[in-house]
Amino acid sequence: MKSLYKSEIGKKEILNLYDQKLKDLQIDFRYRIVETKFGKTNIIVIGEATKPPLLLIHGSNGCAPISLVTYPNLYKDFQIFAVDVLAQPNKSAENRLSMTDNSYGEWINNLITKLDLQNVTLAGFSFGGLIILKTLIQNEANIKEVFLAAPAFIINGNPLVLLLKVFIPMKLFMKTRKAKYIEKFLKTLFTEPDEFALQYLSKVIQYFEMDFTPVPIIKKEDAQLITTPITLFAAKNDIMFPGMKMIKRAHKIFPSLKKVFLLENSKHVQNKTDNIQIEKVILNS
Repeated sequence: MKSLYKSEIGKKEILNLYDQKLKDLQIDFRYRIVETKFGKTNIIVIGEATKPPLLLIHGSNGCAPISLVTYPNLYKDFQIFAVDVLAQPNKSAENRLSMTDNSYGEWINNLITKLDLQNVTLAGFSFGGLIILKTLIQNEANIKEVFLAAPAFIINGNPLVLLLKVFIPMKLFMKTRKAKYIEKFLKTLFTEPDEFALQYLSKVIQYFEMDFTPVPIIKKEDAQLITTPITLFAAKNDIMFPGMKMIKRAHKIFPSLKKVFLLENSKHVQNKTDNIQIEKVILNS
């Protein structure tokens, strides 16, 4: 299988940033490698085994350390299993699964079985939300509750706006390596400047084969079969997955919708204030 990394040098630079982000946590952790039917999955485990399990799933073109830094206090009430999503710029296998079937859900449920976990809480951002919803559709028997922050798979934003404000600047950066293009792209998606995201995504865009497959939308009939409690955090100024539109559809299709929060000042990627709010809701669940 051809590597998703365009060069070994690029892969090394991306993983060096991964290691630095993890080091920034300044907390005890251990790696756990799990062989699943879809490939080797790297997990960062934090917290005591006596606490309830929580799987933390990052967004597209991300890695587990980013999600751990985003929600740094969850380990106080949970044992955290921060998953490196397959075929993303991280330490898991490079096998890219289909978004049109339930492969991602089967993968997570296989992972939970291999880890021998019970009554699992799932929390995820963006593409991580799609993975979580696919998990519920595939088999929700062992899932206690889920928390979705600006998730994919419920609605999509205006494709023309996304083309002009996200994909064209990204492609121009790929072609020219001029910082102004990636800065424009990040300003569109990030609520506040993020120096690590600038460094990391600069390397990812240059050296990693990103997945530009259109994100599907959950079918109403699938959503209505879900019984697991769902807490949804929608971002009002999110052009990827607009918050008001998301909340409107979520109320129509999810019978198990427990709580809904509209992040009034948030773009797609939340700022520290909103992340603290999300973290508190999870901790108080």
